[in-house]
Amino acid sequence: MKAFRYQRATDPAAAVATLAAAPRARYLAGGTNLVDLMKLGVETPDLLVDVNRLLDARIEPAADGSLRIGAAARNSDLAAHPLVRHRWPALSQALLAGASGQLRNVATVGGNLLQRTRCPYFQDTGKPCNKRHPGSGCPAIEGAHRDLAVLGASAHCIATDPSDMAVALAALDAEVVVLGPRGERTLPVTELHRLPGDHPERDTVLAHGDLITAVRLPALPLAARSAYRKARDRASYAFALGSVAAALEVRDGTVHDVRLAFGAVAARPWRAWTAERLLRGAPATEDSYARAAAAELSAARPLRDNGYKLPLIRNLTTRLLTDLTPDH
Repeated sequence: MKAFRYQRATDPAAAVATLAAAPRARYLAGGTNLVDLMKLGVETPDLLVDVNRLLDARIEPAADGSLRIGAAARNSDLAAHPLVRHRWPALSQALLAGASGQLRNVATVGGNLLQRTRCPYFQDTGKPCNKRHPGSGCPAIEGAHRDLAVLGASAHCIATDPSDMAVALAALDAEVVVLGPRGERTLPVTELHRLPGDHPERDTVLAHGDLITAVRLPALPLAARSAYRKARDRASYAFALGSVAAALEVRDGTVHDVRLAFGAVAARPWRAWTAERLLRGAPATEDSYARAAAAELSAARPLRDNGYKLPLIRNLTTRLLTDLTPDH
């Protein structure tokens, strides 16, 4: 591992100022992804700024019914929180599906949102990768791409975002609070991550030095009837081949409202806006759910070995929404 300096930040503004002035510095929170990438030589920071003790780890309800989650909250604590389990169950289920108990005890909410792709070419410094070295190429397109993107990819990158938690947050209309050199701002989770386009090296819209300080879950009534479902190669500690987070409200046999997001299909959690639009006002049936999922996936461009993701996501969506339908 490359030698680096370590600094414990004293307050959020000082941490942001330090990072903004040091192009090769990184924030350190749980470190479950960053330290692994440092060992592989993918990340080679000159300076680590420890933000564990300055970021909020509290999980607190607000007067308007929303929930504020400090960026330093551990994944285990968030998954087990009674309010999350009762009012936003899809989030608890996604966190519990995401990693081993040991990792959840250390990993933070802010870090989970910013974890980097598990594409094998990105993690192997002996191979070219546009995400590591722009312009070097994307061997995954012709190589091992079974686990990689079918939506939103480009000729420069077909990596997928690995977070389970982010898929649930995207479906639940969550927002991210960010502190940057110009102050604090809030943006939807659906706008945090970027599709690769011509700049696959940029995972998110955050600028260098920006620090996630909190996540806000709005008071979304249908979120109480939500769930997360994940398909993977083995039952434990595996990243998704495909996943779905959904919240559903049905009235008199008709879909009144719905939220839907897919995971492991793109470089960001894929909010299924088209499917949601088609479902609102449609019969709450398996046929409606399957048709809406197929319409969302019509823009997919699968490669040689990952076309299976289309029927997988369609079937996961149909089954999950069917299970969420009352009196099913």
